[in-house]
Amino acid sequence: MLQIISELSVENKIFYAVLVFSWTVYLWEAYLAHRQRRIYRSTKHVPVELGKIMDTETFEKSRLYQLDKSNFSFWSGLYSETEGTLILLLGGIPYLWSVSGAVIARFGLGSDYEISQSLVFLMLATLFSAFTGLPWSIYNTFVIEEKHGFNQQTIGFFLKDAVKKFIVTQCILLPVTSLLLYIIKIGGDYFFIYAWLFTLAVSLVLVTIYADYIAPLFDKFTPLPEGELKEEIESMAKSISFPLTKVYVVEGSKRSSHSNAYFYGFFKNKRIVLFDTLLEDYSPLNKGSEGESEAGEEGEGESAAKPKPKNKRQGCNNPEVLAVLGHELGHWKLGHTVKNIVISQMNSFLCFFLFAALIGRKELFLAFGFHDSQPTLIGLMIIFQFIFSPYNELLSFCLTVLSRRFEFQADAFALAMGRASELYSALIKLNKDNLGFPVADWLFSTWHYSHPPLLERLRALGGPKQD
Repeated sequence: MLQIISELSVENKIFYAVLVFSWTVYLWEAYLAHRQRRIYRSTKHVPVELGKIMDTETFEKSRLYQLDKSNFSFWSGLYSETEGTLILLLGGIPYLWSVSGAVIARFGLGSDYEISQSLVFLMLATLFSAFTGLPWSIYNTFVIEEKHGFNQQTIGFFLKDAVKKFIVTQCILLPVTSLLLYIIKIGGDYFFIYAWLFTLAVSLVLVTIYADYIAPLFDKFTPLPEGELKEEIESMAKSISFPLTKVYVVEGSKRSSHSNAYFYGFFKNKRIVLFDTLLEDYSPLNKGSEGESEAGEEGEGESAAKPKPKNKRQGCNNPEVLAVLGHELGHWKLGHTVKNIVISQMNSFLCFFLFAALIGRKELFLAFGFHDSQPTLIGLMIIFQFIFSPYNELLSFCLTVLSRRFEFQADAFALAMGRASELYSALIKLNKDNLGFPVADWLFSTWHYSHPPLLERLRALGGPKQD
């Protein structure tokens, strides 16, 4: 075996090393998922320590929901890994590059127009990915999420949304990619510095404009009405010097009954966004027929959403919402957001630096079927996606560990604000609303959970309390 490997050319060693590592990661992930599925199948009764936190009915619903999601993830992951392997083995990347060359040739452009060919390649690749991923997305939304009561979309709304997402993605991706390739081409020996600065600027711009100009293309954002909740939010923000300018409610209920909250913005221009499904008093899913009537008016003339009345009220009351926001603002006050940005940009700079060192290696291109050319876009794909994959896996795990640490710190911040009991009950409600399963395999959770398991968070907030 070792002799066979030693006789392989450098490019073949690179190619097979990429394939072996990719399947190794997949098998590791599959093993972890198998351990967690074993937990889902065997834990059919509420553990004693959860008796005051979760009722038997909700526990069983969450168990079945997570089991279905895990089974779906196994098959979709196997398909994705097989598809990627076949693309590499059958020379799909150089073939698509040649097709892109043929497309621009129809417009009188030759191989000298590498950036134009790269943009066609990128569009075709994303189109292929969108089509092959569509059946899986449809199954996930209209079978699994529908079965467990989360999906609020019609098929017409879903497809319209998918087309809109693809168009918006292309409108951002193609200009940014063309400018990045141009910078790399003309940047000289220090192009990696200019490329890094450009991607930094793009990321900051996108973060700044996303909620104001991009997200409203897909979801309706309305200012939180004047009242007690808004006054309490503004008062809490002021107490920690958070420069809050606006509070929005996003109509997340037209897609799903899952809930969320986040803040965005730079410097003195911060905004808070609350999903309507997070707010007990605003969620259409708590309004029964009234919610159906309102949704019908919103979606008049098109297939929009289909809110379903629930037997139980969803979301959190005002004190609990404030506790959740106390946790989120804790991330800001403790510098977690800035730390994540710094880590991200340090990683980005390192990757561009290493890319500059490797882009001239012809064997990297030969390994993936490029014998006559070394396109910059293909170099980016090979190096960032394949060559850096071991580093990316390690970094991802380290960031997961760091994220859990940040979550505990943000919980402690909310506790210090005197909102421990409200956060305690909010975490339980959100876990129930989202059918989170509170029992996890230790290895699976260590590798995957960016947030600590529910029980660990509740213990840190002060131990069991009456719900």
